[in-house]
Amino acid sequence: MAALIAGATAMVAAPATAGATSKPASLSWHDCGGTQKSDCTTIKVPVDWAKPKGATFDLAVGRLPALDPKHRIGILLVNPGGPGVSGIDSYIIGRNIADDSVLRQRFDIVSWDPRGVSRSHPVQCSQALLDKAPADFPSTQAEYKSLLAYNAKLGADCRANTGPLFDHVDTVSTIRDMDAIRTALGEKKISYYGGSYGTQIGQQYAELFPSRIRAMTIDSNMDHSITSAYRYLETATRDFESSFNAFADWCARTSGCALHGQNVRAVWDGLYAKAEKGTLTDPSNGTKIDANGLREIAFSPMYRPGERWAALATKLASLANGKSTARTLSSPARPAHADLGENSYQAIWCQDWKWQVSGFAELQRYRKNLAKVAPHTRMSQFWSDITSCLGWPSKVTNPQHRLSVKAGTSILVTASKYDVATPHVWSTTVAKQIPSARLLQYDGVGHGDYRNSPCAKGYIETYLTSLKLPAAGTHCAAVWPTGTTPTTKAAEEPSRPVHS
Repeated sequence: MAALIAGATAMVAAPATAGATSKPASLSWHDCGGTQKSDCTTIKVPVDWAKPKGATFDLAVGRLPALDPKHRIGILLVNPGGPGVSGIDSYIIGRNIADDSVLRQRFDIVSWDPRGVSRSHPVQCSQALLDKAPADFPSTQAEYKSLLAYNAKLGADCRANTGPLFDHVDTVSTIRDMDAIRTALGEKKISYYGGSYGTQIGQQYAELFPSRIRAMTIDSNMDHSITSAYRYLETATRDFESSFNAFADWCARTSGCALHGQNVRAVWDGLYAKAEKGTLTDPSNGTKIDANGLREIAFSPMYRPGERWAALATKLASLANGKSTARTLSSPARPAHADLGENSYQAIWCQDWKWQVSGFAELQRYRKNLAKVAPHTRMSQFWSDITSCLGWPSKVTNPQHRLSVKAGTSILVTASKYDVATPHVWSTTVAKQIPSARLLQYDGVGHGDYRNSPCAKGYIETYLTSLKLPAAGTHCAAVWPTGTTPTTKAAEEPSRPVHS
């Protein structure tokens, strides 16, 4: 990966006075790799922003120059979420913003691998230890103690293998890195688009550097003011249940759904009962599926209904009738020599969120209460956002708080009606905390309104280019899947959920 960022490295000092125009750093841009041309470089930033003259590391930055340079507006900094997701892979090599988008035409698209991620000094841990991770859902007091001991041991291992940066991967440090990118590029102000966890980056950038924002869209928002672990899980669980119910209703009215004509909720409940008893078998490969595995199968498709609901229906029908209808897909094999693995999500997350959980009995109460809130899906898959931080050894340097944003520039906040990764109520709460916010609601299901709703995409692009906001109270109508071709990978390869 480092080869993609080869070349000269610029040193960036602490951000200048608010609103100041910086002289561009001397940067040497090189092709990032991939199938299309893109620019990459690195800048040096402090490991600890409280010690700006102390140790530094190389922060990887990528850029796609505006396709219409005569009408270039400036830079659009973009972050895909995560935490722990590479912005260079997503936006610079992956081209998550299409070339025919007005954003590609009018902006230099700039993204980066946040500190602790991929090319930017990744948080690394012993792969053998990562492979021994216990269940995220302890079912006994002994399992609970084992989980806390494991988290403590893993954290110590990650610190030893990563070095001093391990204790400085919180979001505030990332925000200061983001402003260092602005400084290095010589820009007085930035435009910004962030989705999911990228919204927390945007929110807190607006707190620290309000005068440096030209325009900002935060899509599918984290609510970093939630201090209660149960409140966090309860809100996420409600949107998982509501998303599943919307899927069941879609099957009832859509002839192309593989479960059309059946009681989808009853089919699911029957599968769940088998999974809890240990009798649910995947006919495609003969493996047993437990309750957590069944929830995983349903969870990922709720991010992108248009791409994944048909596949989900086909998968559930296969599990119900015991007949395989899709080939088995396996995850790519890890190289045998990979002694270290990246573990940036946990390291970043646990420096941003402080959870007060008294013990196993409290988690059990959560589990029972959540099953009442969501009788079909039972709980959100983001349960691990709580349990992964219990016993983790790093300090919470960026704890939860209500936003204090004094930005005069309007900020566009978008929200889906039901969103399993960043529930609707999180976005509406964020909008209430930002005096200059304008809320745009997508009345469908999914995570990431720019990708799920052409209507929302249009409003977002109009605002970022012209600064024209949608009218107060604007809603975008739900878009429901119409095709019947399953996207097999989406249904067959669930992964640990991330806010992206």
